[in-house]
Formats: sequence, structure tokens, C-alpha cells
Amino acid sequence: MSISGEQNNPYGPPQPNPYGQVPAAQNPVPAQQNPYAQQAMPQGPGAGYGYPAPGVPAPPVGAPTGAPGASPGGAGRGTSGWLWAVGGAVAASAIWGSVLFATGGFSSEPTPDLAGYAYTGDLCADTSLTPFQDAHFKTKANTGTASKDANPQHSGTQLKTLDTMTCNVSFEQENAGSSAYSSTWLYNTATLHRGADPAPEFADGYRSYEKQDAAVGYRVEAVTGLGDEAYLVTRKDEGGTSNSSYVILGVRDGWMTYQSTWSSYASSSGSSGGKQPTAAEVATMLKTSATETLKRLQNSRSR
Repeated sequence: MSISGEQNNPYGPPQPNPYGQVPAAQNPVPAQQNPYAQQAMPQGPGAGYGYPAPGVPAPPVGAPTGAPGASPGGAGRGTSGWLWAVGGAVAASAIWGSVLFATGGFSSEPTPDLAGYAYTGDLCADTSLTPFQDAHFKTKANTGTASKDANPQHSGTQLKTLDTMTCNVSFEQENAGSSAYSSTWLYNTATLHRGADPAPEFADGYRSYEKQDAAVGYRVEAVTGLGDEAYLVTRKDEGGTSNSSYVILGVRDGWMTYQSTWSSYASSSGSSGGKQPTAAEVATMLKTSATETLKRLQNSRSR
């Protein structure tokens, strides 16, 4: 049974075009080039390794050397190597800076030259008294039990820039008569300078005795064979008949300074045990004592 006005079967074979074959366009529009398409890398020596091919200008210094169109985050081999080099330099600088801080390389504080000397809490234990004993002087007996009555007396202090040591000895002449009055002292000081070099001012400290405007004059002379430099200060005794003497010996060895001072006086009636030594004799005793004492200080241990 057929139905009038039957619809075409959409699944049937294609029907011929009632208008015939459609002719092709005579002037086709050429395909447009995609402006966003990535261009092919030029080939040639060096191409593809971060270097421009012949005829291609090199990128400016500091510019990424990756492929054209690559983002800054996708830099090529040249950028990566540069970054690694900078990072390595920064790391090396940081390590070297740490070493300098740890070793004091950035410190402005001077390095003291103590010439092998060491601090001792008892300078008297290292002081040589033999030259004075050979000249018939002996240490006075203690007059009491208090520390201030001790003889010899010693003290010492350690600070950031200075270590100071002192030794004071009271002497009396052997076989001195009971009516004799005498006062003889040896004052020794040793200083380890840790904050400043004492050399620039050392000589002038002793030369200044010659410039004093005083009734009693002093003579200053250089001494050889002791430390880096040494000076002897003696009082000018008029007539050479004085029963007193005052002599100073100063020594500098590196940043260590040492001073030994002899001060003595005896009454004119109390010389049964022998006359007072001359300034020249005292100078010899001080130099002999200093030579041995400084040797001992170089072998001292903190006590």
C-alpha cells in the first residue's frame, strides 16, 4: 500500500542534484598564515645549542639564550650556566666570609707580639735575687702575719688589654749594726700589652727623665743585650759621696715591658756592714737579675 506524499528516506541512497554539478570557484582565496604559529629553527652550524646560526644576530648581553618564543622561565643552556656560576660565586663568598669571621680576619684588633712571655700570678717566684745576695744583701724577715707585711710582696692582674705583674722586695745589708738605719727596696713590674704596641712610646718614657726640671738630674743611656731595647736611668749624685742610690732599668721585648727599680738609703753612722753600692754597681746587679728573670718569664705557666 502506498501513501501519497511519501517522505524521502533520509537513510536511502543520495539523490541526484536537480541543479546539476556545481562548478568549482575560479579564484580560490589562499590560506592565511597563522601569525601565532612557531617558526622553524634555522638549521646550520651551532643551531640548536644556544648559539645563533650564521646570519642570525646574537641576543643582547643578559638576554635569555633559549629558542625563540620561549618564556623567561624556559631559558636555554647559556642562562642556566650563568645562573649556576653566579650561585657558586655567592656560595663561595659566604663560606670564605664565615672563615674570616671565625678566624678574626675582619677584626680590627691588633695581634700582640708577646715574644713567648706568659703571665704569672707570682712574679717574685721568677725574680732572680742572686746578684743582690752576692752583694751581701738579704731579704728582710716578715714583720707580721698579715699579707701586707709579707716580704717579698707580689700581685698580678689579668685584663683584656693588659696583664700586669709586680714584685717588691725589702733588703737589708748583712752584718749591719743595730744602730744603723737603712731602707733598700727592689721594685719589679712586668706588663704584657695585648691592646697596643708599647714600642712607639717606650724610649720617650725613659728619655723624659733627662728633661725633668728638677733639682736632681738624671742620666739616661741605652743598654744592649736585653730584649728589643732597654734603657738605664741613674741619678746624678753630686760628689759621689751619697749614701743613697736610685737606678731604673727598663726593657721592652715585643709587646712585653719590664722595669726593675732599685731605691736605697743608709744613715752615715750605720755602715758597719759595708758601704752602699754605687750606681754603676747597682746597674750591673739590675741587668744581671733582669737577664735571668726574663728567661724564667718566657717559660712561665699561669698560676
